Amino acid sequence: MKSYELLLMIKPNIDSEEVQAMVGKITEAVESLKGKVVDTDMAGRKKLAYDINNFRDAYMVVLKVDLEGSKVAEFNRQLRLNENILRMMFMEVSKVKA
Repeated sequence: MKSYELLLMIKPNIDSEEVQAMVGKITEAVESLKGKVVDTDMAGRKKLAYDINNFRDAYMVVLKVDLEGSKVAEFNRQLRLNENILRMMFMEVSKVKA
């Protein structure tokens, strides 16, 4: 399993309970792909540097995920289907060798 970090920018026109429910569904999607969510950071509502789809701010959520490399494409496809996600960045976390 590889470690990944997922940054989500979620539309601000939904309330915080819906954001929590959405993060729960994303966690279930990871678990259905035989992965696990190691950490969740709900950074809250932040002002954006520029407008994205006419929104000036967004809810920021960072998830640390352990997932098989072969399942990443399917997970990305599932995330792109969610219309409440403005932007996402999914990147592999490299291990630092001392």
